Amino acid sequence: MFGIDITLQNRLGGPDPSSMPFGYFDEAGRCIANFSAFSMPLVIEGRVVKAAGFQSGAVRPDYRGRGLYRDLMHRAFAWADAEGFEVGILLTDKPDLYRSFGFQVVPQFHFCGNMPKTSSREIHSRDLDLANADDIMLVSGILANRQPVSRMFAVQRQSEMFLLNALFDPEIRLSYLPALDTVIGWKIDGDTVQLLDIAARQIPLMADICAALGVPLERIEVFFPTDRLGWSGDAEPYAGSCALMVRGIDPSAVPTPAMLSPMADF
Repeated sequence: MFGIDITLQNRLGGPDPSSMPFGYFDEAGRCIANFSAFSMPLVIEGRVVKAAGFQSGAVRPDYRGRGLYRDLMHRAFAWADAEGFEVGILLTDKPDLYRSFGFQVVPQFHFCGNMPKTSSREIHSRDLDLANADDIMLVSGILANRQPVSRMFAVQRQSEMFLLNALFDPEIRLSYLPALDTVIGWKIDGDTVQLLDIAARQIPLMADICAALGVPLERIEVFFPTDRLGWSGDAEPYAGSCALMVRGIDPSAVPTPAMLSPMADF
């Protein structure tokens, strides 16, 4: 329905086993409406929260106006409640559509500042290629045992979105730091390094990351809370195309300033 080749997941380890899709099909077996739920445990203020993510919501144009999407939302949210999920979370460019189901917008902030003085340690990195089976295995192993990138607000486990986002966005670079057994998801935007996510058993310090990447730029922009990095920048409101919304908790329960990594976008 979205024109995405999801069979690519097969070489990335397969689809998310927790995914629970709700859909309608026409007589020819074509999906005409869908809304999916999946397990997306979060860390919020140091506590692991059993959260359900919601994604892949759409109705084909010729079937709209029949209440199919609202029915699927009711089914998905009822399933999540019955499964004992404490929190629901989604990204949307139509926040008003979900307010009647108890969702509220959580403001997001990214963090901007100067590169720290790099570490004196000799740390190297190499680029990873998701067309290489060995590199996929390396990243998947680290993601399976990763430390949440933040104690404040972060995904505890979501390997599938990390890999898919890295595969579908050609601007995302994945770099492996062997000395730290760490994978960095990052971009360059003009004169700024954009740090998108870190997969590691122990999150390294920003100074070590910058030393390993070796990029001769002065500015850095971080898209997740920086409490584990030994570095802090200026928090600025994040004006992305989609709003982050939650149900089951008040938005004030999510620490501010914070945001979820774009590598966990769903």
